[in-house]
Amino acid sequence: MPDETLPPNPTAAQPTVLKPSHEPQLVLLRHGQTEWSASGQHTGRTDLPLTADGEAQARSAGATLAGYEFAAVLTSPRMRARRTAELAGHAGAVVDEDLAEWDYGPVDGRTSRDVSEILGRDFRIFDDGVRVLPPSAEHGEGRPGETLDQVAVRAARVVARAEEVLRGTGPGAGGHVLLVAHGHLLRVLATVWLGVDPRLGARFELGTAAVCLLGYGHGLRTIEGWNLAAQ
Repeated sequence: MPDETLPPNPTAAQPTVLKPSHEPQLVLLRHGQTEWSASGQHTGRTDLPLTADGEAQARSAGATLAGYEFAAVLTSPRMRARRTAELAGHAGAVVDEDLAEWDYGPVDGRTSRDVSEILGRDFRIFDDGVRVLPPSAEHGEGRPGETLDQVAVRAARVVARAEEVLRGTGPGAGGHVLLVAHGHLLRVLATVWLGVDPRLGARFELGTAAVCLLGYGHGLRTIEGWNLAAQ
């Protein structure tokens, strides 16, 4: 067992601490590592806990965002996101069902390689969707899964609620907003923020416990930072 009385290693990597913008930002935080995120298995409604590494990542993300004061914090209902929010210092995050990960249906629990082998060609989820496979009792409990457009509609509702705080006039208006959610959902949300085709989310890599910063510039919604401090 390690000697817990030893002082911290001064050469160990320390979390990057982000300096908040003076203008309101929509801050995105992907949940920490799970067994399936580590193995590349699509994880939609399947509710997995964080690994020990994932919990450490969540704490590190909290340190990265320690300089921020958030007017609102919303989280996906999935335990991996709620636990990430808690470990990052936001145990009081409000659950928003629209922040749940893409319902992958028959792709849930499978890797992209698995699906490619079944199809006999490369599987690209942002182009193909998840309904390229028939419903399966073993994957997605027989659900057909969501279309990309359905995920984008949910993401648009989240953006609308966030902007009530970011640009509204009520309590907390003009403050930063934090969303704690999932890789594909947040990538789709970024395309909604920019007003572009959600299929472009395929080009936005997003690591576990990564932070992204969305804001405003010259009257436009902008991306001010992406995949920051990714684990």
